[in-house]
Parts: sequence; structure tokens; C-alpha cells
Amino acid sequence: MLSEKQWMPDVVVRFMVALFTSIFLGVLLVSWLNSEYSPLAFDPKLVALVIGTASFHGMTFLFVDRFLREHGTSWVRGFGFGAPRLARSLVLAVLVGVASLPIALSLGGLSARIMSSFNIAPEVQDTVKTLQETGSMETRILIGLLAVGVAPFAEEVVFRGILYPALKQQGYPKLALWGTALLFATMHFNVTLFLPLFFLAVILTLLYETTDNLLAPIVTHGVFNLANFYWLVSRSGAS
Repeated sequence: MLSEKQWMPDVVVRFMVALFTSIFLGVLLVSWLNSEYSPLAFDPKLVALVIGTASFHGMTFLFVDRFLREHGTSWVRGFGFGAPRLARSLVLAVLVGVASLPIALSLGGLSARIMSSFNIAPEVQDTVKTLQETGSMETRILIGLLAVGVAPFAEEVVFRGILYPALKQQGYPKLALWGTALLFATMHFNVTLFLPLFFLAVILTLLYETTDNLLAPIVTHGVFNLANFYWLVSRSGAS
């Protein structure tokens, strides 16, 4: 059972406003750098990847650190990183990550078939396009590190570590579960991936509830992204 998190509502609101403002400014910066008014020439996909990661995942670490200091707690205490039975939690996280893959893939295929039935071409994420089109090993490694290490940690801290407990402790456990899952899936801005990401978000939340250690959903999220990254690299013919 997840331990009580005394997240103050006003601090949570300020945190989310700051994070969404950073994301919005990142989008504006990418648009400007890719426009005719940009003073420099960039690879547009790489620019979007770097700035998007910095404005969301990068700024998350800064905002969360301030968030925790305002609550007088640390990363370890605030997110249960020091919870007992760590080895059990990590083994469970890996098993859940592996077991969730075929279900998520099936849901992705279902989404693609539904879209095709309406003559809508399935969408491909910009990061995936960059990975498929780039011939640079350095870019592939960068994308892999971001997808497997940075993104799972930052996203789990925001959605499961802060938002879910904040809504739950206000007396809305169902809204906390389904609402954060909906936001998580929507924030990836990809209709094809909505169902598998929604499913993944629910699983990650239940895993956090079970282990009381945010490392568990972080590891599961990382395993999920690693499998997808490996599949994409293999498919694109990388050695």
C-alpha cells in the first residue's frame, strides 16, 4: 500500500504550472529555430528532441528538487527510494515490464487498425522518426539514453510520484488513477500510442501502490522503453 504523501495542493499547482510553462516555451523555441527567421541552421528533428527533452525532462529535475525542499523532504523519503524489500520490488518491476509488452503491442496494433478503418494513417512519434532516419550512431545512443534512462525517471516522478498521490489524498482515488493515466497518454501527443500508453500508466500506478517505491515503476517504464528502442533499432538495420 502506498504510504501517505503530504503534498501541499498549492505547491503541486505551482509545480505543474512551472512545468507546463517550460514545455510551452520549449515548443515556441523549437518553432522559432525551425522557422525562416532562425539565425542558425539546425536539423529540425534533432532540435525538437534536444529542446523538448530539456524543457520537460530536464526542467523536471530542477522543479522537483524545489518541490521537495518546500515540503522539507528528500528524494529518497519523498518517493520511497529507501523502502524495504528493494530487491523484490525491482524483480517485480522487471517481470511486470516484460509481461506488459505483448499487451501494449496488441493495443497499439488495435489502435492502428481502428485508425486505418477510418482512412487515417497511424502516427509515428518524432523521436521514432529521428531514430529511423538518422545514420549517426551518436544520435542513436543519445536517443537510447533519453528513452531508457531520463524519460522514465522524470515522467514517473511527475505522474506517479507527485500527481497521483496529490489527487488521491484529496479524496479522489479513482480520478487519481484514471486521470493521471489519461494525462500521461495524452501528453505523448500520439493517437496511435494512446491506448498502450494509457494501459502502461495504469500498470505503473498499481505497481507504485504495491511496492511503495517509485523505483519500481521507473524500472518497468525503462524496460518497456528499452524493448521498444531495441525493436526500432533492429528494424532500422542498426548493427
